[in-house]
Amino acid sequence: MINERGNFGSKLGIVLATAGSAVGLGNVWRFPYMVGENGGAAFILIYIACILILGIPGMVSEFIIGRHAQANAAAAYDKLSGGRPWRLVGYLGILTSTIILGFYAVVAGWCLQYFYASIAGQIAGDANYVKNYFIEFSSHPWRPLLWGIAFVLLTHLVIVRGVRKGIERASKLLMPILFVLLFILMVASCMLPGSIEGVRFLFQPDFSKLTSSVLLEALGQAFFSLSLGTACLCTYASYFSRDTNLLRSAGQIALLDTLIAILSGLMIFPAAASVGISPDSGPSLIFITLPNVFQQAFVSMPAVGYVVSIMFYALLVFAALTSTISMHEIGTAFFTEELSLPRRRSAWVITIVASAICVVCSLSVGAVPDLQLMGRSVMDFCDALTANFMLPTGAMLACLFVGWYIPRQVAHDEFTNWGSHGQRIFPVYLFTVRYVCPLCIILVFLHQLGKI
Repeated sequence: MINERGNFGSKLGIVLATAGSAVGLGNVWRFPYMVGENGGAAFILIYIACILILGIPGMVSEFIIGRHAQANAAAAYDKLSGGRPWRLVGYLGILTSTIILGFYAVVAGWCLQYFYASIAGQIAGDANYVKNYFIEFSSHPWRPLLWGIAFVLLTHLVIVRGVRKGIERASKLLMPILFVLLFILMVASCMLPGSIEGVRFLFQPDFSKLTSSVLLEALGQAFFSLSLGTACLCTYASYFSRDTNLLRSAGQIALLDTLIAILSGLMIFPAAASVGISPDSGPSLIFITLPNVFQQAFVSMPAVGYVVSIMFYALLVFAALTSTISMHEIGTAFFTEELSLPRRRSAWVITIVASAICVVCSLSVGAVPDLQLMGRSVMDFCDALTANFMLPTGAMLACLFVGWYIPRQVAHDEFTNWGSHGQRIFPVYLFTVRYVCPLCIILVFLHQLGKI
């Protein structure tokens, strides 16, 4: 092998980089929307319980695989299983992350374009103008393609610099900026007249809305929010040092991810309540509803509204970039190590493949709506395929692999850092990944398919 493996240089770098892989666009709009529609603070409490029961044990399982093997996802399963078919789980994670990178870049490209448009003052206007602006842009034959590919290339520039100089350095820069932007926007939103109603909407518990379906939605949100099943956590853990406390790192990452999601709710709902708008999910919230909210909320201070709009779309760009970096690295690490390719060449393989997926997905929801697979646009098909099948399968197999297949002593040594801490917690962890996590993931899987 001609390539020396990289590794993270600090514990802070580990937490910020891995947390960055989990933090993304879903934290900014999907989590707040689900909280507001499913019981407010009651949903948050259930979500936190799901993080503890499913999220953290699942993360630790992938950490154990990656750190013990010190290899890319496919090679990690191969080493721990002695060359048996478990290697296919690594292949599944690599394929899943590349598909997600492709269609995720479409929306990330929209964010990048809106960041530019907000600076240029192009999205200032009445509600119909803002709506038509989004429709015209997303259906344009080539503009969305260029922005999507530009985002993949931006990710590429980080990846080719390696683990410490690229991923870790970018994470140490992007994550603090993301927090600062989010905090400023949250304060500005909460200071608007009538914003208290938005805070109540987010945090006032409504236990009457809690049903079995809401519980499964919370499980699913915890599962997807932490990047379980993409092989990202396994790949990043292969860059961990031997003295990294896996359980503590998983807890810190889950805490950061949840905190950003809740702060995003405090940014969105108070501003929406201030102007009497009830936000809904999807692209309409980010690209149609919120530009109107910013303009109406700061109508007496247009300069402030202009700055807030720029900061918001900068926030989206940074959140998306921290996620695309991790998804790109999974495939790059695989080609670098398995084919002994130079890192730059491996990165180009993933960049080209992801760009091709991005182009097809973008056309399917814009200029070429007849571009479909199984009755859905290619982008919706890729989203459903990864979310409903590939991610749950990968996460469940990772838990079963650690819980039942690899030697118990290997899992114990990695979990406890060779007996230095957490020995009393290990039996609880092992029971969870053997029984609780697979059962929860099966329930999420069936719920996504509409079976329960």
